[in-house]
Amino acid sequence: MKRKTKIDAEEGQQALLVTREFDLPLELLFKAYVEPDIVEQWMGTKVLKLENKNHGGYRFVTTDPQGNKHGFNGVIHEFIPDRKITRTFEMENTPFSVQLEFLEFEKLTDTTSRLRMHIVFRSVADRDQILQLPFAQGVNMAHNRLQDVVHQLMDHQ
Repeated sequence: MKRKTKIDAEEGQQALLVTREFDLPLELLFKAYVEPDIVEQWMGTKVLKLENKNHGGYRFVTTDPQGNKHGFNGVIHEFIPDRKITRTFEMENTPFSVQLEFLEFEKLTDTTSRLRMHIVFRSVADRDQILQLPFAQGVNMAHNRLQDVVHQLMDHQ
């Protein structure tokens, strides 16, 4: 099955560009990133905090099949509804350093939209270490779930 989420990782660069087109209106794609109950469904995580504003913060906790808890947190530096979220992202209790994420949301048509995520890592080595993990498959699976969850919500309205 072809991956719909594209990941561009230029050799020697400390950034990634993640791009995905969704069969969702822009407003619903953006809502999937800012409504805690929707985030929980497609990310498979518990949202403990999600302050969608400039200088807001967030914290999510995921429990793996063995019952171990994994936390993720960050600060929202810029929040422009239906357009842009600039935030930090940190995986707690891991050797990975904080990364900076620029999420840009774009309307393509009335029923389609695009998400571009520019992710900047502390170093090329940090970025390459993330790419050794099943990162691409994980992001693609999460985006597939996002689209499925939002489509189900649309069908029940």
